Amino acid sequence: MPADLIRIVSRDSPMALAQVERVRAELAAAPHPGTRTEVVPVRTTGDKWMGDLSAVEGKGAFTKEVDQALLAGDADLAVHCVKDIPADRPLPAGTVFAAFLRRDDIRDALIHPGGLTLDELPAGTRIGTSSVRRSAQLAASHPHLDCVPMRGNANRRLEKLAGGDADALLLAVSGLERIDRTDVISEVLSPEVMCPPIGAGVLALQCREGDDAVIDIVSGLGDPAAYRETTAERMFLHVLQGHCNSPIAGYAQVERNGDLSLRAKVFTPDGKTVLNAHEWAGPLDPATLGTSVAVALLRQGARDLIDGIAH
Repeated sequence: MPADLIRIVSRDSPMALAQVERVRAELAAAPHPGTRTEVVPVRTTGDKWMGDLSAVEGKGAFTKEVDQALLAGDADLAVHCVKDIPADRPLPAGTVFAAFLRRDDIRDALIHPGGLTLDELPAGTRIGTSSVRRSAQLAASHPHLDCVPMRGNANRRLEKLAGGDADALLLAVSGLERIDRTDVISEVLSPEVMCPPIGAGVLALQCREGDDAVIDIVSGLGDPAAYRETTAERMFLHVLQGHCNSPIAGYAQVERNGDLSLRAKVFTPDGKTVLNAHEWAGPLDPATLGTSVAVALLRQGARDLIDGIAH
């Protein structure tokens, strides 16, 4: 392989490939003349399996084949959505995060063909989502709405909506931006209405440990605020040891003055119990903030709540 060629592995969905194009564009603009890129698309278990993710090892279903291509030497750089990378276990041995890109919009969007907002939806409206995070929050805030299981990439879900499988959808704003479909958004929901998943809107660049030439090139794409926010969020999830059926939500935020905070929630699937924590880092580093917020929720009973959910 030429020294100036970086092979980028990613899921083969339209959104994942759009994310790779962002990375390729940023690499092309980086001060490393002569670096060329090539895309290595793979189809993951999570993309092939349309049932409950807990039946195929949860969120790792979206990263396993990508990690394997990296470790086998078939690619040099992996592009992941941080929200899809399990935080309850370490990264695969032999791999490291080289950078977290500048964060995109962390919010969820409602898509309703008639343009209604969430508060305007009539009782019995079927919301297409397989996210336990979204369905638990809807059960808490809008119990008159019905969630119907729906998996598949965003394009496929929009097709299912058009085909009548649901009356409305909840999708990530950042994902709709990446596939250039913000035209379908009826309402953008604030994080107070729909708390986002851990790692929302962040793309991670993962390399083989010791591949210093590639790490040196791609680490320059990293965003310091995204690094701090993602580190806090992933440590929070790691300490909680949540599984893929645990409704857990939260987001860290770096203020203009550099202060870092983390707001997080744990729910029962029916939305009847909601545990809340919100802390500022002060002098704490991001990982310590994540630990502190997790401990605050554990003190409220999060362990029993999470362990009581089948998975």
